Amino acid sequence: MNPFRALRRFAAMSPSRRWQWLVFMRDRLVTRAIYIFRLRQCGKGTIVQKPLFWTPEFIELGERVLIWRDCRIEGLQEYGGVSYEPNIKLGNEVSLQQSCHITAADKITIGDGTSLMYGVLVTDIDHDYAAIDVNILAQNLSVSRTEIGRNCFVGAGARIQAGTRLGDQCIVGANAVVRGAFPDHCVIVGVPARIVKRYDAATDSWRRTNAEGEFLQ
Repeated sequence: MNPFRALRRFAAMSPSRRWQWLVFMRDRLVTRAIYIFRLRQCGKGTIVQKPLFWTPEFIELGERVLIWRDCRIEGLQEYGGVSYEPNIKLGNEVSLQQSCHITAADKITIGDGTSLMYGVLVTDIDHDYAAIDVNILAQNLSVSRTEIGRNCFVGAGARIQAGTRLGDQCIVGANAVVRGAFPDHCVIVGVPARIVKRYDAATDSWRRTNAEGEFLQ
C-alpha cells in the first residue's frame, strides 16, 4: 500500500481504532520476533495475541491468521500413561476471537478463511466414563479426529465435539453443541445441533431442511 494513503487512512480512524491498529502492529512484531521460533509453523502476516495457555510446538498457523487474547490452544502429549502425537493446524486467514479453547490429542484441522467467535470450544478428546466409582478425569481418553472446513463461521459459545467433520462454508449457531459429519454449505443450530438450512445449487438459494439435511417442500 502507498505509505501516504496508509497514513491518511490511519488519520481518518477513530482514536480507539488507531489504538487497536497499533496494538495489532505490536503483536505482529512479537509474533515474528518471538512466537515464530516456538510454533511448528507460522505464515506471513499472522498475529498471535497473548494466549491464556498454549503448546506452540504442536501448532501450525497459515498466513494472516489472527488469534485474539486469552485463547487456550493445547496439544496433549501424554495422559494417563498413554502417549499422543497432537497437531493443531489452522489454515490461511483463520480468525479466533478471544477465549477460544482448542485441545487435541490427535489432529484438529481448521480450513482457510474460517472464523471462530468468542468462547468457542473445538476438541478431538472425550473423557471415558465406563468405570463406575472412578473419577472421570482418571479414566482413559477417547480420541477422534476433528475437522472444520474452509470459510466456516462458528458462533459464540459453540462446542465442536470430538469426531466432528464440518464441510466447507458451514454456519454454526451460537451455543450449538455439534457432533457428527455435516456437508458443505449448511446452517447448524441447537443442542444437540442439527441442520436447519442448506444451500441448493439447483435454485441458487438457501433452503430449509429437516434434521437430516433433506430439503423441505
